[in-house]
Amino acid sequence: MRAFSTLTIVAPVMACVLAAPAAAQDRSSDNAVTEAEDGFGYSVGREVLGIYNGGNVRGFSPTAAGNVRIDGLYFDPAFDFPGLLTDSTGIKVGLSAQGYPFAAPSGIVDIALRRPGDKAGASVVVNGDSFGSAGMELTGSAPLGQTLGLAYGANVSRTGYPDGTDSISHSESLALRWRPAPGIELLPFYARFDDYNDEAGPFYIAAGNYLPPVPAKHTYLGPHWADYRLIAQSAGLLTSITPARGWAVRLGLFRSSFKQREGYFNLLTDVAPDGSATRLLFADPPLHQRSLSGELRVSHSVPDGPRLHVLHLSLRSRDARSEFGGSQEFDLGPTTIYEEEDAARPASFTFGPVSRERVRQDMLGLAYSGRWRNVGELGLGLSKVRYRKTTQLPGVAPIVGRDDPWLYNVNAAVSVAQGVSLFAGYARGLEESGTAPPNAANRNAPLPAILTSQKDAGLRWAITPRVKLIAGVFELSKPYFGFDSAQAFRQVGSIRNRGAEFSLSGPLTARLDLVAGGVVLDAQVQRDAGATGTIGRRPVGVAKHLFNVNLNWRTPWAEGLSFDASVLERGAMPATTDNSLEIVGRQIVNLGARYSFKVAGKAVTARVQIYNVLDQYGLVSGGPGLYRTNQPRSVNGFLAVDF
Repeated sequence: MRAFSTLTIVAPVMACVLAAPAAAQDRSSDNAVTEAEDGFGYSVGREVLGIYNGGNVRGFSPTAAGNVRIDGLYFDPAFDFPGLLTDSTGIKVGLSAQGYPFAAPSGIVDIALRRPGDKAGASVVVNGDSFGSAGMELTGSAPLGQTLGLAYGANVSRTGYPDGTDSISHSESLALRWRPAPGIELLPFYARFDDYNDEAGPFYIAAGNYLPPVPAKHTYLGPHWADYRLIAQSAGLLTSITPARGWAVRLGLFRSSFKQREGYFNLLTDVAPDGSATRLLFADPPLHQRSLSGELRVSHSVPDGPRLHVLHLSLRSRDARSEFGGSQEFDLGPTTIYEEEDAARPASFTFGPVSRERVRQDMLGLAYSGRWRNVGELGLGLSKVRYRKTTQLPGVAPIVGRDDPWLYNVNAAVSVAQGVSLFAGYARGLEESGTAPPNAANRNAPLPAILTSQKDAGLRWAITPRVKLIAGVFELSKPYFGFDSAQAFRQVGSIRNRGAEFSLSGPLTARLDLVAGGVVLDAQVQRDAGATGTIGRRPVGVAKHLFNVNLNWRTPWAEGLSFDASVLERGAMPATTDNSLEIVGRQIVNLGARYSFKVAGKAVTARVQIYNVLDQYGLVSGGPGLYRTNQPRSVNGFLAVDF
């Protein structure tokens, strides 16, 4: 058997970092169906597919849990990472997370950073849709010598949303890549996002034990002065060094922040079957969220014939600060979900005191990854965590929460036949729980960190060299949050999610690509003895099943012309903590086409897509007993040109 190369030191991430850079331009070739490795979750440019995303993996949110990575290194976002700096995003779960040290129970959201290219070039993308959106984006690279390269980006857009609201925004980004010597790379980056006139879309609460009537499509009837205004910034430094053969040192330092200068929550409460309601508007004071986070990882690989042993020593840390509360409530009186609101903007606002929270978390970990060619893989991880959360509420002495748990994970894969591997794993993690929903008595309050665990097992089968099937079963256990009798959102029990999932991906023919995935989920809630109120057996907003099929077909009669289709089937889900109401399942069908050609030697792609062809329009869950609408049928498209 051939020995492992030392280029495989640290799983797929290190090879990506030290290899020749991907171009920061050439956006005309973005195609999620042909690029995705599996059907669990993947996005590139404006293309998104999969059964999971950053807000939902196996019924939980990996982003809220704190399981986001940039090029495999720990990152704690205070706001969404900017698209101008993102090459692609993948959801890593089950066997797809094999090779990632320090596995996370809720899955991993791994962001691949867009890097400067070795050659000068740029892409311009112009987009629009039937909601009235229009925008232009520029990304590109500029070599600054033999060792320096600059990636830049800018975007300006007017975005129309499905609920009839709209916003104006612009964003800018810079990334500098410096390779002063072989095996050394430093990559500082910065991005800023400004959002203006972003109207607060409506949420609905029924007056009784029924679902509210569905409002008109793409129609905003609320006060037009209730606009969000925010500034988000992301900055960081990625450093990679190979000081000697078999050694790798990686450092990621990140700062994420956003300042909300104006914020509102638009709520129609006591909605009757005829659409009559009371409109409440909550105005937020200026709030600031920011987080410093990062990871230092030292890895050492030891080739041993057909075997490769890799040790990782990691120090991860974050210092996150958030502000919440102080809202002022405005009762705008009786209205209907079909009636325009014409109340004047208040002359002044009187906000209450703001609550503050700070989280300090340090994690020291040791991980081992062993690979034996054609035999199997073994992964082990052990971390000691020091967690401190300080909450400062108005008029109350600081509340300090502490936890210092040991976290661990183990996973293994065994090759049992040509192209067939079995895998199993277990992980224990300390994860965040997000914030209380906007209709809670403790609205937007950060929830406590929780200990979680996950068990999974399954198989991977390479049906052909390029078509692969991944199938498995899993069980996750976590504390469960819901409303108590005082309408406060707090821990009311525990939740156990058991399920089975699959992914089938690859080219079925020379012209037809398939990416499919599915999950069947049995989620059950166990009520705490001291919990008040009625708590149902199933968690709110978690569907019993989810299936997604994506096809991309390149036509034989016109070079560069392709058609694509996707089908998303989602099962019914509980709408309230007591499970007395349910949101029906929905089938979303999308059809699209793209045509790639050249003009004066420049690559051009024209793309059009009809979203929700069957116009499956209705309510979706915004939290227990809280509703908003999904996206109705729409047409969107873009034109991308590479220079």
